[in-house]
Amino acid sequence: MVLLSFVVAEAVAAPLPTGRGQAEVKYGGAPVTLYTYKPVGYSDGPLLIVFHGVMRNADQYLEFAIPMAERFGMMLVAPRLDEGAFPDEEWYQRGGVLIAGGEANPKERWMFNVVDAIVADVRTRENQPTLPFYLIGHSAGAQFLVRLAAFQPGEARRIVAGNAGSLLFPSTDHGFGYGLGGLPVELRDDTMLRQYLAAPLTLYLGTADTTPRRRFDASAAGMKQGPHRYARNLACFALAKAMAKERGWTFGWRKVEAPGIDHDAAGMFAAPEVGDALLGPK
Repeated sequence: MVLLSFVVAEAVAAPLPTGRGQAEVKYGGAPVTLYTYKPVGYSDGPLLIVFHGVMRNADQYLEFAIPMAERFGMMLVAPRLDEGAFPDEEWYQRGGVLIAGGEANPKERWMFNVVDAIVADVRTRENQPTLPFYLIGHSAGAQFLVRLAAFQPGEARRIVAGNAGSLLFPSTDHGFGYGLGGLPVELRDDTMLRQYLAAPLTLYLGTADTTPRRRFDASAAGMKQGPHRYARNLACFALAKAMAKERGWTFGWRKVEAPGIDHDAAGMFAAPEVGDALLGPK
C-alpha cells in the first residue's frame, strides 16, 4: 500500500486591489480593518499609512488621503484602530508605553508595533519585501505618530504629524504624555533623546488651528504646552531644534505650515504644502 502525502501550501493574501478596497490584519489578538486605495496605473510607488483621529473614522481618512495617492503615486492604507481594543490616551495617542502605576510596558506590547504588522502584511501581498513607506496622521493620529517618532521610528521614510493637539516635549519639565517627566530612566536618556531628535518627523501645521475646539486638551498639562494646537507645535519644534543644536546632535525634524487651514484633516491632506511635509521641498 502506498501512502500519498499531500502538502497544503499556506494561502498567500491577494495584492491590494486597484481603487478602493478593504483588508484585515491581526494585531495583538484583535482584527484591524485596513481601508485601502491603489491608483489606476500604480507601478512601484511607496506605501502611505494614514492614521485617523479620535472618531476612529479610518474610512473617511482614506477619502481625505486619496488626493495624495493620486498626486504622489502611492498606495494608501488607513487602519481602523478600534476604541474597544485600543483606547484613547494610554493606548492610542500615547502608544501603550506605560501601564497603570507608571511602569514601562515591554516594548513588544507597545501600540507602535501595529505599523510593523501593517507594513509586513502589505509587503507580502505586493511581493515587495523592501517596499518603502511613509506615515501621516491628523489630530489624535498625529499625537500617536509624535510618540512613535520618539520611541520607535523604525523604517519610516517620513513621519508626518498634522495638527497634533498635544506633543511629547523633549523635556522632563512636562510629565509623560506631554514630555518625559516620570518616565523610567531608560526611556528618557540621551540614547532616546538622540533618536527622537534625529527622527524623520514633520510637524505639519494649519496656521489657523488656533481655536480650542474639537476635543481640545485644555488640561493644566496641556495648557502648559501652549494656548492652542498651532502654538504648541511651534513651541515643541523650537525646543527640539535648540536642544539638538546645543548638544551637536542630528536634527531630523521639519516644520511645514499650511496657511489658513484650521483643524481639518481633509484640508491639510489636500493642501499643496503636504508634498513638502511628506517628501521635502522641491
